[in-house]
Amino acid sequence: MTKIRLLDPRLANQIAAGEVVERPASVVKELLENSLDAGARRIELDIEEGGVKLIRVRDDGQGIAEEDLPLALSRHATSKISVLEDLESVASLGFRGEALASISSVSRLCLSTAQEGATSGWSARSEGRDMETVLAPVGHPRGTTVEVRDLFFNTPARRKFLRTEKTEFNHLEEVVKRQALSRYDVGFSLRHNGRAVHSLKPADNQLEQERRLASVCGPAFMEQALYIDREAVGLRLWGWVALPSFSRSQADLQHFYVNGRYVRDRLVVHAVRQAYRDVLFHGRHPAFVLYLELAPAAVDVNVHPTKHEVRFRDGRTVHDFIFRTLHKVLADVRPDTVPQQAAIAADGGESLMAMPETQAAMPLGEAGSASLAGPSAGAFNAAPTSFQPQYSSSYTPPSNAGVADQRANYQRLQAGPNSVAPADDSTAPPLGYALAQLKGIYILAENQQGMVLVDMHAAHERITYERMKNAREGEGIRSQPLLVPMNLAVSEREADCAEQHAEVFAELGMRIERAAAESIIVRELPTILADTSVEQLVRDVLSDLLEFGSTDRIQAHINEILSTMACHGSVRANRRLTLPEMNGLLRDMEATERSGQCNHGRPTWVQVGLAELDKWFLRGR
Repeated sequence: MTKIRLLDPRLANQIAAGEVVERPASVVKELLENSLDAGARRIELDIEEGGVKLIRVRDDGQGIAEEDLPLALSRHATSKISVLEDLESVASLGFRGEALASISSVSRLCLSTAQEGATSGWSARSEGRDMETVLAPVGHPRGTTVEVRDLFFNTPARRKFLRTEKTEFNHLEEVVKRQALSRYDVGFSLRHNGRAVHSLKPADNQLEQERRLASVCGPAFMEQALYIDREAVGLRLWGWVALPSFSRSQADLQHFYVNGRYVRDRLVVHAVRQAYRDVLFHGRHPAFVLYLELAPAAVDVNVHPTKHEVRFRDGRTVHDFIFRTLHKVLADVRPDTVPQQAAIAADGGESLMAMPETQAAMPLGEAGSASLAGPSAGAFNAAPTSFQPQYSSSYTPPSNAGVADQRANYQRLQAGPNSVAPADDSTAPPLGYALAQLKGIYILAENQQGMVLVDMHAAHERITYERMKNAREGEGIRSQPLLVPMNLAVSEREADCAEQHAEVFAELGMRIERAAAESIIVRELPTILADTSVEQLVRDVLSDLLEFGSTDRIQAHINEILSTMACHGSVRANRRLTLPEMNGLLRDMEATERSGQCNHGRPTWVQVGLAELDKWFLRGR
């Protein structure tokens, strides 16, 4: 008897089911994809006991012909591809022809269907043991209904690994949500144990799409989401990205679709995280619902059993396009483009901020738009701020009296019963005018909406950081020699690092020479940081260099080093500022990219509206 033999078809299907059918959610994913490929405009799901007892999916798609029904439940039988060229440009969600065969091998499956104009419908039944398909006529409207009962009834070992009913249903519901976000033109309804969970009508315009998005992702996401739509080099990226203030402790609100297919791709995740790197607090995750459209031949969807990963023909271009688009959108968010509200972020205080890394410009001609999707941009709004008194800003009043006059003029403009300046009033800047400094830490300002509180160190840090980045990318960071060079005692490892990376220090506007085995001399510093603590700055930069290791990694993290330097060059707490200095800081914030967060991702300012202030003091009650 030979050792190598062909597997029994039933056993082969059960092995295949191990790849396709992991849990009830896997069954729902495959059935929903089949319905969408069939052109359905309405899909109804009935679930019992988390999907273990029953999964019923009804659609109004094109249905299946009687003669095709036996093949529909056969392995590797499909209507979506026929030759190799079809596989190289797949435009459908499913194409392997494994799903129904695999599902029927581990459950009791009944498929009922009818085509448009047919005199009657037909049903096909199959159970896991014999895998024989039994056909019978049945009354059925146009479309298909698939019932999957007693999942894993014949593979108890698989059933034993299922979680609780609630856990399995949560996974299943997540699949339905993902599919509902992939096709706004299709209506979805979901019932669990007879209780309605979701009823999503088709959404044919952006407003209706945003309503569905709010229903699936929560209204808090929509309140802080930016709508984007950009095209370049045969690629289109559109959808919604949350402001950095709506970051999450987990990557649980990240939906990315490639040609309508939900994917979890490492290239995409890296591009998005890079775009947010300069504005996200460490350990936080961005939230987004994004759609990438490109030619089907430019992406291979057949690289993963569950088709959750894809491979792009030109991954570098796709990565750069995603990064550039999101990087520009986040950089363009300024105080005057963000409607302010006084509510804390609606995800339970989870919202903090973080930062994107600047890279060389990508040679892409981009066309598109970005706008706030929701009625408000939410709670914390920070402005890229790094005020330094010696810098010129767009607003530099000559004296305290000048500030008072401008503020008085601004207050005179606040006419009307609600004491709000006219919407077309161009004399009132977004962050308003400074009134006072609190505890040497915060700046209190008044704008059209109410009160603004600014963390002056965080704001100044962002301004300094952005200026250093711009200087480095432009003419380079200017340096100036120290009148008295500073000798620092360091470890031999630190001295070796300083000597090895002399060019890196020069790029940062610093000239450092080795004096001895455990000593270095600082001869030049960046002009922008002339007043900083030289010793602490050099030690911190050395620490960064030692942590990042090789020169390649240093170049990749050069902005993090600039961030460290900017932190040292920013105005410190308990530093008393004059009104002109405070107003200069506010104007610089309004003119600086990524103005909502400091270099470490923390908010730099917060808006408190008059309505919120009225609530505090119970006015109007």
